[in-house]
Amino acid sequence: MTERPPGLWQRLMQRGRPDLAVDPVVALMSEVLDGKHVVMVYQPVVDLATGEIFAYEALARPQQALLGGPENLFTLAIAQGRCGELGRRMRQLAVEGCRDSALLINIVPHEFDEGWLVHTDDALFWHDEQIYIEITESFPLNKFAYYKGILREIRSKGIKLAVDDLGSGYSNLKYVAELAPDIVKVDRDLVSGIDKSPRQRQLVQSVVQLCSGLGARVVAEGIETEDELRAVMDVGAHFGQGYLLARPATPPPLVLWPIGGTSATA
Repeated sequence: MTERPPGLWQRLMQRGRPDLAVDPVVALMSEVLDGKHVVMVYQPVVDLATGEIFAYEALARPQQALLGGPENLFTLAIAQGRCGELGRRMRQLAVEGCRDSALLINIVPHEFDEGWLVHTDDALFWHDEQIYIEITESFPLNKFAYYKGILREIRSKGIKLAVDDLGSGYSNLKYVAELAPDIVKVDRDLVSGIDKSPRQRQLVQSVVQLCSGLGARVVAEGIETEDELRAVMDVGAHFGQGYLLARPATPPPLVLWPIGGTSATA
């Protein structure tokens, strides 16, 4: 049985949910897998050359406080051996909420161990627009060959690959070299304050040049000011994402392009 947070039984009874008091986390996860307690929000990824929306990143937002945040949601699913089921449901919700645009969908490493990703009836394969799956440096290197094989199978069916959070750890440079992703997302830590640091600007420019040379286009994440936007454009980033352009929302939001003030569409 999943360990309950202190006082959880009392809170559930007060909320009129005695049905969850026996094992609330397990029961809530079952309801999540039925499509409850989670909404999908979308944040635009913007083409910096045109100001138009290139794609939306789909982000899960639990609506039940007992589930915690998005990362905790998957931690709970892993503990119950249901990570693959949860990922499949989240992909279904992501596609249903944004049918007319390309999507970036995050995948956690444990999903590769449960086999759901290669099922032909997965929502990955029935979206009308392009889908990019995002992976991060949390993918363990000791299973690199195994994951690479699964990714090869998925990509053979038309799915494209994005490596997330480049700059948050050195190991994902290996992913860029070995996996040949279509998209690389530069971590917000490298983007924040880039307009004020010549050395940081040079670093990001070098990353853009490296990724471009390896055939990947670059997304600058976490853009929050116009000066940061101009700086990442100056160093050659292909796409931008951040609160300056649009906060995650549902339905998928438009972008008020801050340079010139026009609304971007997908």
